[in-house]
Amino acid sequence: MTHRTTNNIGPTSPIHLVWDWNGTMRDDLDDHVAALNATLPRIGGPRIDTATYRALHAVPIRGFYDALVGRTITDEEWSRSNAEFLDVLHRRPVRLRSGVRQLMLGLRAAGHRQSLLSLAPHERLLTEVATTGIGGLLERIDGRTGEPAHSKAPALAAHLAALGVEPGRALVIGDSLDDAVAAQEVGAVAVLHTGGLHSAERLAAAGTPLAGTLREAAERGIALLNTRQGTGR
Repeated sequence: MTHRTTNNIGPTSPIHLVWDWNGTMRDDLDDHVAALNATLPRIGGPRIDTATYRALHAVPIRGFYDALVGRTITDEEWSRSNAEFLDVLHRRPVRLRSGVRQLMLGLRAAGHRQSLLSLAPHERLLTEVATTGIGGLLERIDGRTGEPAHSKAPALAAHLAALGVEPGRALVIGDSLDDAVAAQEVGAVAVLHTGGLHSAERLAAAGTPLAGTLREAAERGIALLNTRQGTGR
């Protein structure tokens, strides 16, 4: 059975989209910079601008802090700074990227499945998503439940397994190099949005398809997966 549609998000067969949250669905780059500038100087770090954040942000986050401060921070400094950062970020209004809800509705109408995977704390993630009204369009929402991870790959593998989704029919839409690495490690396709937490120049180095909008990311990813299916890859 095929699904017909008048736009470019209808595939020959449905796929599963795994959305990232911060910097992707949630338009919060400025929020991240503000939260970091509210906490980093407390441990001797400098105030940074958006360009510096996008150029240096990396997982694990503790290593990102080390790089900005110029030394290895202590366990106590990390624990306090991370908690303060999250508190500041959590107090900022949640803003969805323009057109997200409409895009998700179109994807669902075309027969696609959708879920959300983030390395943000799970309970905070659920609260933030609930304020946007898009929770009903997502089959599963997973955030982290322990210490900040070194990679998103294990969480992505577990997320897809819990959903019963074959990685080869999964599209990861994110905004960071770690999204691309995680997708590659589990066998999924990734398309990266260039308006998020990592600069377009950094993302280009990953060799992963890039897109300036989330709609373009979905369209490119669907086309790639359909090509993969057609060639038997």
